[in-house]
Amino acid sequence: MFSVFWKLDWFFKKYWKRYSFAIVALIAASLIDLVPPKLVGMAIDEMQFQTFNWDRMLELLMLYGLIIILSYTISFLWDYNLFGGAAIMEKLMRSRLMHHFLRMTPTFFGKYRTGDLMARSTNDLKAISMTTGFGILTLVDSSIFMLMIIAVMGFTISWNLTIAALLPLPIMAVVMQKYGNVIHDRFTKAQHAFGEMNNEVLESIRGVRVIRAFVQEEQDEQRFQIMTSDVYQKNLEVAKIDALFEPTMKILVGLSYTVGLGYGAMLVFQNVLTIGELVSFNVYLGMLIWPMFAVGELINVMQRGNASLDRVNETLGYQADVRDPLQPSSAPSPESIVFDKVSFAYPDSAQDSLVAIDFKVEKGQTIGVVGKTGAGKTTLFKQLLREYPGMRGDLRISGIPIEQLSLEDVRSWIGYVPQEQILFSKTIRENIQFGKPEATDKEIFRVMETAQFLKDIQALPKGLDTKVGESGVTLSGGQKQRVSLARAFIKDPQILILDDALSAVDGKTEANIIGHLKKERKNKTTFIAAHRLSAVEHADLVIVLNGGKVVEKGTHQQLMEINGWYAAQFELQQLEEQEVIS
Repeated sequence: MFSVFWKLDWFFKKYWKRYSFAIVALIAASLIDLVPPKLVGMAIDEMQFQTFNWDRMLELLMLYGLIIILSYTISFLWDYNLFGGAAIMEKLMRSRLMHHFLRMTPTFFGKYRTGDLMARSTNDLKAISMTTGFGILTLVDSSIFMLMIIAVMGFTISWNLTIAALLPLPIMAVVMQKYGNVIHDRFTKAQHAFGEMNNEVLESIRGVRVIRAFVQEEQDEQRFQIMTSDVYQKNLEVAKIDALFEPTMKILVGLSYTVGLGYGAMLVFQNVLTIGELVSFNVYLGMLIWPMFAVGELINVMQRGNASLDRVNETLGYQADVRDPLQPSSAPSPESIVFDKVSFAYPDSAQDSLVAIDFKVEKGQTIGVVGKTGAGKTTLFKQLLREYPGMRGDLRISGIPIEQLSLEDVRSWIGYVPQEQILFSKTIRENIQFGKPEATDKEIFRVMETAQFLKDIQALPKGLDTKVGESGVTLSGGQKQRVSLARAFIKDPQILILDDALSAVDGKTEANIIGHLKKERKNKTTFIAAHRLSAVEHADLVIVLNGGKVVEKGTHQQLMEINGWYAAQFELQQLEEQEVIS
């Protein structure tokens, strides 16, 4: 159960001063709280023996006032430091998770779904935070504070009465341990179910247009109801165990009270105890109720925190498939890119998606990559982005194997516009500035002209300050694509990769964008993957992929002379365009 503290030792070592002060202050506050019951007993005995007077009452009231002020001040200090430490823990763990997520490869996000990662970043972190805050409180109260109360009861009143009243404690320890084991197992299942439900909600929101288009609203609601029922049932199983803690504690506390009152009254009749001592004992026994409850709360919080920490550590323990070399090489800029017999298969595939890819790119060249759907165009670009491990052959940039270059260097050279445009739920200005945070409006308008987005921005009610909504939902497919292009253009990267990034624009807009690219990127490398071959007609080198292999290679003119797939596809597209015009 307490293994959660060992797992968090890095945190407690870092903030040991804060926690040491909080624990010392908590113990001091507990010690102060032990004084009033003794004063009550003394006052009762003095009244019984008729030695109590107004001066004594004033003295006790002033002492009580001082105790209240001290208790309040010290309680504030331990509360602030202890629960402030819990907030720091949550912040640190959330930052570590975010740092981890940003460095993970697609393999990681294939294994862990978004909803589950969100659950680990919210509910699980809250449970861990409870462990480092409320968990420490219950640990101190259920151990040190309980021992202090027992010591005061034993040394100042009667050990026989104290031991008799605490006989139910061993029973409590056994029962709480059994409850704790069940809580750990059930809470882990409940958190997993919550993550799955999160996934379902995210997918439904993202795909709401498709759901409506296929009239699947009722079916989606039914699927969601099944998942919420599963989450409800699993949390109900946790709640059932939670519900057993309090009644169990009440029964055991009731037994302690029964023994304390019965045996204590007998000791009073035998003149072993005074009435004041018996009253003090019962007040202390009442104070012992919370530490006894704290034992149950401690086990509950520890097991929840342990289960959540295991889930979070499992995520943080996932090693990135692609990592920086121990001693990375450096290059000032990508002067050349060489694919030398590069082959690649995805981690879960037995078949190669790229087979012996061979070509060379000099700085300033434009490379067209074409082929049928699934030919391997995107996979080729992913080798430059180093998204997956397992590449065979040599991929060199400026003569240096890409594995020997740092990920940051390689990716800092690249501007990437993927097939599926990702826009953030911010303004158009903020989305474009993502490529260059310090970009001015003048620079933004310049790249929007290159991306053929000026007319669109003028038509929008708030111009650059128009919010694009969740994943750009307020924009059309072509608009999203051109905002993504502008975001890549403003970075002015050494290597620009357009992965079928002109598919949602018409032929005229595409021609204008290509014309601007020719002027803007004279001395920089550009890769263009496209289904419309007119987008790569101007390229210095066109590569035709089929089944992950280079089946044709050359300039537009050379490929037309070969009269292969490229030539046939180009002529077919020209005929289709003429038919549309006519």
